[in-house]
Amino acid sequence: MGSAMSDRYHRRQRWAARCALAAVALAALLPLVSGGLKGLLLLAVGLAGLALTAAALWWVLSRRGPARTGAAALAVGTPVAVITLFAAANLLWVVFASLVLWCLAVWSGRYALRSTGLRPVRVKEYRTPPPKRPFLLLNPRSGGGKVEKFGLKEKAEALGAQVVLLDGDQHQDVTALARAAVADGADLLGVAGGDGTQALVAAVAAEHGLPFLVISAGTRNHFAMDLGLDRDDPSTCLDALTDGVELRVDLGFADGRPFVNNASFGVYGAVVQSPGYREDKVGAALDRLPELLTRQSGPRLTAGADGTTIADPQAVLVSNNPYRMDDPFGFGRRERLDSGKLGVLAVRVDSAVEAAELLLAPRPEGLTVLTAQHVVVEADASHLEVGLDGEALTLPAPVHCRIARRALRVRVPRNRPGVPEAPPRLDWRRLRKLAAAVGRTAAPSRSWRP
Repeated sequence: MGSAMSDRYHRRQRWAARCALAAVALAALLPLVSGGLKGLLLLAVGLAGLALTAAALWWVLSRRGPARTGAAALAVGTPVAVITLFAAANLLWVVFASLVLWCLAVWSGRYALRSTGLRPVRVKEYRTPPPKRPFLLLNPRSGGGKVEKFGLKEKAEALGAQVVLLDGDQHQDVTALARAAVADGADLLGVAGGDGTQALVAAVAAEHGLPFLVISAGTRNHFAMDLGLDRDDPSTCLDALTDGVELRVDLGFADGRPFVNNASFGVYGAVVQSPGYREDKVGAALDRLPELLTRQSGPRLTAGADGTTIADPQAVLVSNNPYRMDDPFGFGRRERLDSGKLGVLAVRVDSAVEAAELLLAPRPEGLTVLTAQHVVVEADASHLEVGLDGEALTLPAPVHCRIARRALRVRVPRNRPGVPEAPPRLDWRRLRKLAAAVGRTAAPSRSWRP
């Protein structure tokens, strides 16, 4: 019976692969079959419209005054004009049909490939006794007041935690507070606040070998998201105090300053320094970007990553484990937090043509994506502006980034939403082989079955 079920499953895989390839072929041929030469010309016009829109967006970001206004009008008007042309030729339905076929191809392809690769990453959980003297720092202003909204202070104290509310009106040294708590006998450190505050306290926990509790009360909660915590109800994170397990995750450092998410150099590192950035992020970015993108201000950067040199990028992002880049639905997520590698993402764009290539080309020259254990960011200036987990810092150049593998013990609830399983990367060569496979050869010997 098991062999028969396996054969049926592999047959479904093969047919899903064939369906994906057929959908792609139909999506490519539909404009030509439906509109003939006119359909082919309109398809070329559509691709040119995408390139022009990308170029116009570059001009919006890198220009000021009337030039920026004109570019914004072009960025909006070009897609409208292309859609109007398709509608006038009675081929607008072809666009929607092609989109549906592409969606079908992606879904079928992922179904076919989801069981032909290696097992997905499984994070090992360690069962340890609950803490006896947990110490928590809560920021009442974080996330628009989630601490008060969800009654985090009262719930934490009811579970036996010592709680300190941070005062948003004055600067407080959270590192000093955490170290004082350790000296007083705390056996767990936790934070409800932004990722920058999380990183500072996490470094103290890692330094003393103590478990660290993440409470998802920040605005974006990227670290909490990649830990699989509930970002809608931060009070559920407190369940880890009584019914929790531990994960061993990596911790990044930029010249000794810890980060749980990323360190950003160049454009974002400069924009985040703007006085009005917190109140108006878009306005602050539009105000600084023209000079930064055209290299009229800011230092010239050079990044070295384990022997690879990245020359003159406008932006460099060094992350605690690499971000996913192969899927728009998983973009901004990290598949794992314990690989012991830094993710490196560098962008260099010097013209509208290169901006269009960055958007449309499968492997644009202006985009560098790699992993490394050690990254050095140099500049033709004595200091570098850095965005460290969203916090604005200025560090002496060069800045050395490293990763401490599994240095942090993170205590999380045993029952939590978890990180959504990453869909497999679409590999059309593997799909063709799978579609042509016969019998049980559709899946390699290292496959796994759900």
